[in-house]
Amino acid sequence: MRALIQRVTQAAVHVDGAEIGAIGPGLLILICAMEGDDAATSQALASKISKLRIFSDDAGKMNKSLLDTGGAALIVSQFTLAADTSRGNRPGFSAAAKPDVGHALYEQFIEDMAALGITTATGSFGADMAVSLTNDGPVTILLDL
Repeated sequence: MRALIQRVTQAAVHVDGAEIGAIGPGLLILICAMEGDDAATSQALASKISKLRIFSDDAGKMNKSLLDTGGAALIVSQFTLAADTSRGNRPGFSAAAKPDVGHALYEQFIEDMAALGITTATGSFGADMAVSLTNDGPVTILLDL
């Protein structure tokens, strides 16, 4: 699975003008299931993200995790993270999992994050979404498991 995570002070996702998910401080997680991913991949990624020490401690150093801070996660499906731009100017997305598998793994990842005690909000798989955020830092990290 591939994830682009952004530390945020707030983030929200809208579909057809209606807010369907929002968080305060925490992580915006853009997630893409790749060919060959499975439930174990989802669980490993959720564990990694929840423990990633990218939040500031009292001394201002990045020493705290999402679990340490009690922050929330806004999880948004984004198959374009699978883009292959190595040939030509039009990205290819053949490395992304098929839609039915991708949807199942997206739902699995949400469950895996919630099972770790993290408050989650979500986008809508396959929908045309408008995502807004205030990036904190900015801190943006690409993870590829």
